[in-house]
Amino acid sequence: MALRKNYGLLYSSPMAVWFTLFFLAPIIIILVYSFLKKGLYGGVDPVFTFDAYKEITNPSFLVITIRTLITSVIATVITILAALPCGYFMARSKHQTLLLLFIIIPFWTNFLIRVYAWIVILGNNGFINDLLMRFNLIKDYVPFMYNQQAVTLVLVYMYLPYAILPLYSTIDKFDFSLLEAARDLGASKPVSIWKILFPNIKSGIFTAVLFTFIPIFGAYAVPQLVGGKDSYMLGNIIADQILKSRNWPLASSISMVLTAVTTIGILVMMNMQRREASRLTDTSRSTERAGQAGAVNGGAK
Repeated sequence: MALRKNYGLLYSSPMAVWFTLFFLAPIIIILVYSFLKKGLYGGVDPVFTFDAYKEITNPSFLVITIRTLITSVIATVITILAALPCGYFMARSKHQTLLLLFIIIPFWTNFLIRVYAWIVILGNNGFINDLLMRFNLIKDYVPFMYNQQAVTLVLVYMYLPYAILPLYSTIDKFDFSLLEAARDLGASKPVSIWKILFPNIKSGIFTAVLFTFIPIFGAYAVPQLVGGKDSYMLGNIIADQILKSRNWPLASSISMVLTAVTTIGILVMMNMQRREASRLTDTSRSTERAGQAGAVNGGAK
C-alpha cells in the first residue's frame, strides 16, 4: 500500500513566504532600527544604543501616548455600543442582504474622500454650521472641527463597519429561542439579553474590539486632517519623525511600542476566547453526561 504524500507544507509555503516577506521581515527591520543611532542627515548609523527608547520617556511623548490610549478606548467603546444594536437588528431582519450591502458600500469609497466629507460637514463653513445659521440658531460658526471630539467622531464612523460585520455574523448564529425561554421563565428583555445573549456572542465582541481598537490606536490620517494641535496621536508622531525630523530610530521605537501593545491585546483576547470555548465545551459535555445518566436511570426503572 503506497504511503500518502503530505502536501500540507507545499500548500502552506506560499502563505509562509508572503508573511515572512511582508510582515515578519519589516517588523525585524523596524526592531533593529529602533536600537541604532540616528544618522547625521537622516537614516541610521550602525551603532547599538537605547537612545531612541530613552526619548520615549520624554513627558511630551508620554502625554501623547496617554491621549492616544484614551482616544482609542473611548472610540472603541462607542463603536461597539453602536455596532451591537446594528448587528442585532441585521440578524433579526428579513432583509439581511440589503443591510449588508449598506454596510459594505462605504468600503467602495476611498478612505480620504470619506474623511474630507466629514470636513465638509463639520467645517466652519460646512453643512451643519450653514444649516444652524439659516435657522438663526447661531450667530457665529461653532468650532466642530480640529478638536478631540471631531477625531473621535470620525474614527467611530470609519471603523463602525469593522465592528458591525463580526457582531452580525456571531449574532446571526445565536439561537433566539433561548431569549424566548428566558422571557417565559420571568426574565425581562434587558436581563435576558444581558445574561443570555451577551455571554453567547463574546467571540464576536472580542473580534469587533480587535478590529476597531488596533487600527484606531495607530491612526494617522484622521487626527491629521480633522484634529488640532491637541489631538496628535502616536501615528502622527511617527510620521513627523520620519518625514520632518528624519529620526528613524525614534520612529521605529514608537512603532515597536505600538506593535507590542497591539500584540499583547491580541494575545489577551485569544486567551479569553480560548477559555470561553473551553468553558462551553465543558458545559456541553456535562450536559450530555447528565442526559445519558438520566436515560440510564430511566431505563433501569
